Formats: sequence, structure tokens, C-alpha cells
Amino acid sequence: MINSLDFTSRIKKVMDFHQLSASLFADKIGVQRSSISHILSGRNKPSLDFILKITSEFKDVDIHWLLHGDGSFPKKAELTNPASNPTVFATSSNDKKKIQRIVVFYNDGTFEEYRK
Repeated sequence: MINSLDFTSRIKKVMDFHQLSASLFADKIGVQRSSISHILSGRNKPSLDFILKITSEFKDVDIHWLLHGDGSFPKKAELTNPASNPTVFATSSNDKKKIQRIVVFYNDGTFEEYRK
């Protein structure tokens, strides 16, 4: 069972961490502003959908921490997808290779190119 008082304090911690008001938080997770107000005041209990919207939008929020206080906030990054983690290759000082350019690709399809 969720302790409503502890749950609301954890939601407030997430809002403070991301510097969001209750209305901006509601907009960000896609719920009505009155829903946030009612949950923060203790009038209503959160639904599973509400909790999943928080953990989907805020990747640094662990569902176990949000529900029961287990773990930590913000949660540590998981190294589950090696393609999403940049890798730095060290070269020896004897190596004559030099970096000519660096290209950074963004998830919206744009990129930036840096040339030496």
C-alpha cells in the first residue's frame, strides 16, 4: 500500500529537482492540472497510469523509489544500451593519428560537425 504523505513528498522532490510548478509538472506528464492538485493535497490517490506517466517522462525517477522510497533519486544511469553511451578510445602518444572532425547526431535528426 502506498503511503500518500510519503508519495506526495517524493512527487514534490521530483518537481523541485526539475524546477517545475505543479501546473508545469502536470503539462509535462500529460495529466490535468487538477489531478496533480488533488494528489498533492491528499484528496485523491494516484492511479497506475499516473505513476507510469511520471516514470516514462522522467527517466531519473525509479518506480520503486516513487512508490515505496526504495532506492535513490535521481536514479543512477543504467548501462543497458551500449549504442547510447559514447565510447572514448585512448591512443598512445606514439600514434600519428589526429582527429579531423567530430560529428554529433541528435535524436531529432539534426547534427553538428566540429572540424579541427
